Amino acid sequence: MASESAYRPDREGMLSPYRVLDLTDERGILCGKILADLGADVIQVEPPGGSSARRVGPFYQDEPGPDSSLFWWSYAANKRSITLNLHTADGQALLKRLLPTADFLVESGLPGELASLGLGYAELAEINPSLIVASITPFGQSGPYAGYQAPDLVGIGMAGLMYVTGDPDRPPVRVGFPHFYLHGAAAGATGAMLAHAHRTLAGAGQYVDVSCQEAVTRALANAPQSYVLDGGIIKRQGSYRQTGSTTYMRITWPCRDGFVNFQFSGGAGAGASVNNFVQWMAEEGMGDAYLESLDFTQWGYGTISLEMLERIVPVVERFIRSHSKQELFDGAVARRILLFPVATPRDIYGNPQLAARDYFQQVPHAAFEEPLILPGPFANASACPLGFRYPPPMVGEHNRAVYVDELGLQPHELVRLREFNAV
Repeated sequence: MASESAYRPDREGMLSPYRVLDLTDERGILCGKILADLGADVIQVEPPGGSSARRVGPFYQDEPGPDSSLFWWSYAANKRSITLNLHTADGQALLKRLLPTADFLVESGLPGELASLGLGYAELAEINPSLIVASITPFGQSGPYAGYQAPDLVGIGMAGLMYVTGDPDRPPVRVGFPHFYLHGAAAGATGAMLAHAHRTLAGAGQYVDVSCQEAVTRALANAPQSYVLDGGIIKRQGSYRQTGSTTYMRITWPCRDGFVNFQFSGGAGAGASVNNFVQWMAEEGMGDAYLESLDFTQWGYGTISLEMLERIVPVVERFIRSHSKQELFDGAVARRILLFPVATPRDIYGNPQLAARDYFQQVPHAAFEEPLILPGPFANASACPLGFRYPPPMVGEHNRAVYVDELGLQPHELVRLREFNAV
């Protein structure tokens, strides 16, 4: 577990020489978080009073407040915070003074919003030609939908993910936790790093235009490709997965204390797994003559018909229901079967693999007596280990450090800017 000593502002990371001005709200906040975890000095630029991301629940002990949002804790750790009102002339001037110190700027406003304030990419690049600007919007900066707003429900629907999610006899559903902007924000971080690779070769910055719709659509596995290749329309199938126009596989199965995923399919690898599972059923006296007569390695991957599944599913489901998640997982590991538990939040927090890698870490926070439990680094890097540099910042916590100590403002100037709602 981490402790107060785990906060090391001087920790060297892969992106330690670089600075990011993060103008995003909850729609793009993950982008800067990824860059911050990689070591960049990410300055979260918040409006006076704090980012709207601070108002996203759930909240610590169910008490809403700007410093008690679990959402904020997760996506703002390792960032610094300054307040800045870009709708004032003083605020715009301050941002322009910060630009020469920055290597990246990420934002998630509406298309043209920054340009309307005289802060479009052309104006920013004139001040800092090597600056990389990443804009994260629902549908990108161009096209007939560019000006449309999209909460998660709309975005997930427009990107196609809802159509393939849910049961076939019910309307489409969205994934429980909002994913639309997380996909876009992750694509923004990827695009920024690709632009950075180009900058190291050519020396020039560039503009990265991210469409969350495109980012989600790329995550739809084989659904778009199936339509292009053979006209097959992949539909939501609940516990099943449609692999082609007329072929399916069963994925999710109920067990004694929850659910497991078991890929019932043919193919060299998946078929061998199914053969091993069938043998396991027989060993426990729950075998099925029809299943035992088949060699699933001889079937193509994902080529099982609905008629065949109707014959197979009841006997397989009976076996799985008679075991717990842990029993099934242990048996699958021992027998080389493609089966794993469907983890609940409690399962994830108590997962021995995550514990062995110190994924969840206890870290202190100035606003609370009890330490926070935060997700640790998303990767373990040998040369530049990822880790905590800053706790989730309070509103404008680093105003003095950035504006006075780094930018050279006098303390009385910062007071005046605060009085005029510029910071």
